[in-house]
Amino acid sequence: MIDIQLLRKDIDAVAKRLADRKFILEKDKFIALESERKQVQSRTEELQAKRNQLAKAIGMKKGKGEDASAEMTESSSVNQELADLTEKLTVIQSDLNDFLMNIPNIPHESVPTGLDENHNLEITRWGTPPTFDFPIKDHVDLATPMGLDFDSAVKVTGSRFAVLHGHMARLHRALAQFMLDNHLQVGYHEVYVPYIVNADSMRGTGQLPKFEADLFKVPRKVGGDDQDESVEAAYENFYLIPTAEVPVTNLMRDTITPAEQLPKKFVAHTPCFRSEAGSYGRDTRGMIRQHQFEKVELVQITKPEESMVALEALTANAEAILQKLELPYRKVLLCTGDMGFGSTKTYDLEVWLPAQNTYREISSCSNMGDFQARRMQARFKVGQGKPELVHTLNGSGLAVGRTGVAIIENYQQADGSVRVPKALQPYMGGLEVMSP
Repeated sequence: MIDIQLLRKDIDAVAKRLADRKFILEKDKFIALESERKQVQSRTEELQAKRNQLAKAIGMKKGKGEDASAEMTESSSVNQELADLTEKLTVIQSDLNDFLMNIPNIPHESVPTGLDENHNLEITRWGTPPTFDFPIKDHVDLATPMGLDFDSAVKVTGSRFAVLHGHMARLHRALAQFMLDNHLQVGYHEVYVPYIVNADSMRGTGQLPKFEADLFKVPRKVGGDDQDESVEAAYENFYLIPTAEVPVTNLMRDTITPAEQLPKKFVAHTPCFRSEAGSYGRDTRGMIRQHQFEKVELVQITKPEESMVALEALTANAEAILQKLELPYRKVLLCTGDMGFGSTKTYDLEVWLPAQNTYREISSCSNMGDFQARRMQARFKVGQGKPELVHTLNGSGLAVGRTGVAIIENYQQADGSVRVPKALQPYMGGLEVMSP
């Protein structure tokens, strides 16, 4: 959530920068709400002062044995109006909060202005895409004989799920462990977190209210009586996590951290669940876009002045995995029109996929600034000073399934087998080649 003071100070400047990311700020709506809030608060302050005067007058008259009934009648009227205004102000504040909740983060000044992915800025490339002297196969054709099973997944659940057998299951497990071990070696703290979270957690990291359609909702009965059908049941919505960013970052919700304990660096391996409501049939073949997939997620909590340096470091941590697996990739700075809702600056890492003859996203590393922290009231404090909002960052380090796809396609051989990257062989029991 952006700082409301930015809107109060210069709403036109905020609207202009948000327009760069294709968001139209409803300035008139905000100005109307703010005007109403000011009027109510001003009248509230007047009445509070009047109430204090009346209380003093009543006290003086009673002390002298005089009749204070007129003042008491007026005081009662003032108290009723104050109660009405308090209720009205609560509604206005709720409307303002709802308004702010649907505004995306303001892009950092270093983010290039652009409409879509075609205006992203390539920063670097690493590695050379492999060449083959035989017809290239995609990961589905290569992996199916080695244990990639969509038919069973359709039977068990439905489309956009996968069952992994044998080599494929082992590769998947090995990759997750390899990633975790490497991130632990550079100072991350491993956490195991719930895969189901409450609505407050989803609001804290920005998935709610805007992206509810993309989430898998899990209603939970919290009321009613199984023995008495006349007692109506109540339900509370829980959600399957779309990324470990949600539970891990929310560990800091409603918490004040001593400054000397920052930065905090977390890593977590979890499944992720996404409805892909807006994908419109993209990437229906294979494992690129699934309803259930796994990631090793990196989260950092920093002081504001350190977050941009932390973004570079976090992105480098994700890059290190690709480099150790010797997978060609490129690093791209997203333009204003291609950024995620809560991000102020994002790098995408895109791995080379030979069958598609292009680079595809495998990690998105973002600095959220104080956007999530303001929603979560995640703060830090220097000594006895006033608490300040932390900055939050996150990135995939990496998406496990997509990394497997990249290995299968980049390390394929003419006979349909796939070489195992040297760095991964110890995690595969010394296996050097996966064969059908």
